[in-house]
Amino acid sequence: MAISLVLSRLILFLTLTCFAAVSSSSTTTTTLKRHSGFLYSRTRGKCTPQFWSSRREAWPRMVPQGSTVSNVFGSRASERYRSDMTLLESRAVNEEGNVFNELLKQASAALLNSYARKGFPYSAWEVKTLMIQGLVSEYAAARLTRRFSVANDACI
Repeated sequence: MAISLVLSRLILFLTLTCFAAVSSSSTTTTTLKRHSGFLYSRTRGKCTPQFWSSRREAWPRMVPQGSTVSNVFGSRASERYRSDMTLLESRAVNEEGNVFNELLKQASAALLNSYARKGFPYSAWEVKTLMIQGLVSEYAAARLTRRFSVANDACI
């Protein structure tokens, strides 16, 4: 009789444990299925070049919208881009295959994020220094564009 009581309690315990595990996993699965795109898209986009060009948020005071690329990134950048091009104008340049324009877009967003977002992986000084290093070759520009793009996309 004592053995049957122990067995019945063990069976009850296992049944409840299995039910709880199945219940919690199905709830999680249902929630993810119902909101999968929404959950991902809410954190994405607050740090991208498209976000900063939309003017939904004020730019940091350290980098006004009228700042020129050459003033922000130095004389090396003025050799590659127009000397009077502003950071806001740089977002509108859409030359497919031009890796230096993509670098400028991602580096500008990274610079704004470094001032506006706590915990962004690059400081403003690092962004400016890396941008100058990225202007050396197409390979360096492409590699750096990917790094900035990953940081900008992961930013919250």
